[in-house]
Amino acid sequence: MRKKKLGADHPHTLITMNQLASTYADQGRWKEAEELGVRVMETNLKVLGEEHPDTLTSMNNLALTYNDQGRFKEAEELGVRAMETSLRVLGEEHPDTLTSMNNIAYMWKEQGRNEEAIRLMSECVQLRKQILGADHHLTLSSLETLNAWKLKK
Repeated sequence: MRKKKLGADHPHTLITMNQLASTYADQGRWKEAEELGVRVMETNLKVLGEEHPDTLTSMNNLALTYNDQGRFKEAEELGVRAMETSLRVLGEEHPDTLTSMNNIAYMWKEQGRNEEAIRLMSECVQLRKQILGADHHLTLSSLETLNAWKLKK
């Protein structure tokens, strides 16, 4: 519907397509998730530019799709690119930056880079406590993950 009414390159259409790509990934439909994720990210880059929050979100989602496929090098490169851009453009305290940090920590943990993952997740937890509050669901989720990782250390 959005494609018909707004056009394929409209930001609202791209947001919907990005959400669909994430749904495909959640269902394990990797090929569809990747194809749509790449299309959304490339269109966002062209239409909105690399520094736009929607572009960064599409980069993060595609990085997670790569990670879930075991394509760790591609996932990390794209995820770190999104995180560094987010840090530079949105700042350390922006919720999207914290999501990028959280995602990179998970990627590193899956790669067996436990110390780096714990260090980054600790930083993410501290910042989420300051910005979102200690009782926010994202803070609690990151804290729970961090504690579990420390127990398995």
